[in-house]
Amino acid sequence: MEHIVAKLVSEFERGKLTRRQLIQNLTLAVTAGSALSAAPAAAAEGMALPAIYINHVSYQVKDYAKTRDFYAGLFGMKVAEDDGKTQCRLLFGDNILVVRNAGSRPGAQLGIDHIAYTIADWDAEKDAYLAEVKRRGLKLTGASDVADPDGFRVQFGGLKQ
Repeated sequence: MEHIVAKLVSEFERGKLTRRQLIQNLTLAVTAGSALSAAPAAAAEGMALPAIYINHVSYQVKDYAKTRDFYAGLFGMKVAEDDGKTQCRLLFGDNILVVRNAGSRPGAQLGIDHIAYTIADWDAEKDAYLAEVKRRGLKLTGASDVADPDGFRVQFGGLKQ
């Protein structure tokens, strides 16, 4: 927990976070920390993968261009990484909504495909985090994807996913 707080304060001091973002992230960290202390014994024996925020939400749609224009027009989201055919990223604040044509990915259905979380110190701790996932008996469904208890796809990794 201490390294997460130190990182958040450092980002605030460097101007990468606003005061509001700092307070929100600190509140989230404290809340997550208290929830972790009540985690089941099997989880407590290992280490947690410290999610510091939602990296992106992957949204499967009928026509990504129409969806892109709707969100960019109504909410002022910034269009980024638009491939001109099947997908783009919509940026708003520190959040990303990835919109993709559902037909562009095998088995994809309309709706939210997955939620991705940014993990603290991912680049330095990736191997240890992946070992922890395996230790918990979770099966990786991608490079860094698992299914939650309801079968929903959860992705995790560094800032660039």
